[in-house]
Amino acid sequence: MTADGGDGAVRRFLDGHRQEFLRELGDWVRIASVSSEPGHGMDMLRSANWLTGRLREIGFPSVELWQTEDGAPAVYAAWCAAPGAPTVLIYSHHDVRAVRADVWGESLPFEPQVRDGMMYGRGASDAKGQVLAHLWGLRAHLATSGLGAPPVNLKLLVEGEEEIGSPHLAALLDDHRDELGADLIMLSDTLLWSLEAPALCTGLRGMLSARLEVFGPYRDVHSGAVSGVAPNPCAELCKLLAQLYDERGRVTLPGFYDRVVELSPQERDAINALPYSDADWLERTETRTVGGEDGYSVLERVWTRPAVDILAFVGGDPDGPSRGAIPSVASVDVNLRLVPEQKAAEAAEQLKTWVAERIGDKVAYALSISLDAAQEPYRTPPDHPALDALGRAMERGFGAPVAGWMRNGGSGPASLLSGALGAPVIFFGTGLPQDRWHDSDERADIDALLKGSATMAFLWPELAETLTGGQAGPSRAQAVHKTPSP
Repeated sequence: MTADGGDGAVRRFLDGHRQEFLRELGDWVRIASVSSEPGHGMDMLRSANWLTGRLREIGFPSVELWQTEDGAPAVYAAWCAAPGAPTVLIYSHHDVRAVRADVWGESLPFEPQVRDGMMYGRGASDAKGQVLAHLWGLRAHLATSGLGAPPVNLKLLVEGEEEIGSPHLAALLDDHRDELGADLIMLSDTLLWSLEAPALCTGLRGMLSARLEVFGPYRDVHSGAVSGVAPNPCAELCKLLAQLYDERGRVTLPGFYDRVVELSPQERDAINALPYSDADWLERTETRTVGGEDGYSVLERVWTRPAVDILAFVGGDPDGPSRGAIPSVASVDVNLRLVPEQKAAEAAEQLKTWVAERIGDKVAYALSISLDAAQEPYRTPPDHPALDALGRAMERGFGAPVAGWMRNGGSGPASLLSGALGAPVIFFGTGLPQDRWHDSDERADIDALLKGSATMAFLWPELAETLTGGQAGPSRAQAVHKTPSP
C-alpha cells in the first residue's frame, strides 16, 4: 500500500467512525473518576474497568487491573507480537481533577456535550481523550494495514493518581518492573501547539508544591479592639509574597537559577519559529496580559524557564460576610515549576531558606513541602531517532509540516518513568492551550483527537522501521530547524 493510499485509508476510517469515537469518549467522561476525593473511589474503579473492557475489545491479549495498597486502580495492557521489534510503553492517566459544578457555565462536568467541533466535559482532553486517541489510532492502523497485530510491541500503563501527584506510581513501577520493561516510553498527557503548526514536544518542567501557614493572634480577634497593634497574618503573607520576584521578573529564592541551563541557539530558534502573537496567546489561554522574566520570549518563559506561582491564598472570612476580626492564621499554596538540571530537593531547601530569611519576626509560621509528590523535570535526548519517526508521523497525521519544537510548561512523571525503567521518554498529546485543563468547562478539540489518532496510526510502522536495525538518519528534533547562518 502506498503512503498516500495508506494515509487516506486511515483518515477515511477515522472519519467514518467519528460518532463511535465520540460516543465512547462520552461514556468514559460520564464516569466521575476524581482521584482527590475519597467519595469517588467506586468511580475510579468503574473508570479503570471501562478501560480494561475497551482494551480487550480492541484485541489486546493481556489486560490487567493493578491496585496498590491504599491507591487508585491502574490499567496495564500488552500486545507483544513483534519479535525483534522495539517495545514501546505508553503512559497516561484516567483520573480527573475535582470540579466545582457551580462555575461550569457552558456544560455540566460529567454530562458530555458536543458542539462547535468540541466535546465538553471533565477529562475530555485531560486525559481520557488522549488515551482514546491512542486506542483509535491502533484500531485505524490495524483496520487499514491488514495486519493482525501492531508492528511494534505495545504496552500501556494508565494510572489513576496523576492528578494528585502519582503518590503510588514509584511503588507500582517497582512491583511490576519486569512487565513494564520497554525500549521507549511515550508520555501521552501533554499539549500541542496548534493543529495548523504542529510542534515536536521535547520535554516538560518539574513541579514542587508547598504550603505556608502564618500564625498571628492565638484566636481571631475583633479588629476594633487590637487593630494597629496585633500581628496580621494576611498582611505578613502579602509583604512576604511581594518579595517573590525582583524587578526583572526573576524568582528571588537563593540559588534558584544556579542549575538552570540556557537554551542552545538551535533550540531557541526552533521554539521561536512557531507562529506566535500576544493576541492569539491571550485569546487561547484567557490570561488577560503577558508578564514574566525579562530577556525571554513568552514561549521560552512558559516552557523552558523556572517559575513560582501562588495557587491559593486563604485568610480571614473568604466566604460569607466578614466578622470584622483579625484572623489568627493565613495560608498560601505555592507551586514551583522547575526546568532540567534543577532538583526538587534543592529547590525545597531554597524555599525554606527564603522564608526563614524574609518573614517578619512578629508572627510564627509552618512550611510544609510535598517532596514525596514532587516531579522532576525531563528532556528527551535530542538525538534520539524516535523523534525523527514521531516528526514524520505528525506531518502525516496533521497534514502540515512540523513547525518547530516545544516543551510543556506543566509536569508529569517522565523522569520517574525513565529512571525506574531505564528507557528514554518521548511526548505526544492532543491537548491544546485553549482546552481549559483543570478549569471549568474543560473541552477537547475533536479534530485534534482525530489527527492525534492518525498520528499514532502512522507512528507504529515508522518506529518499527526507524528503531529496528539499520542506521538511523538525523533526528527530526535536530533537522526541523537549523541555526541560521550569520
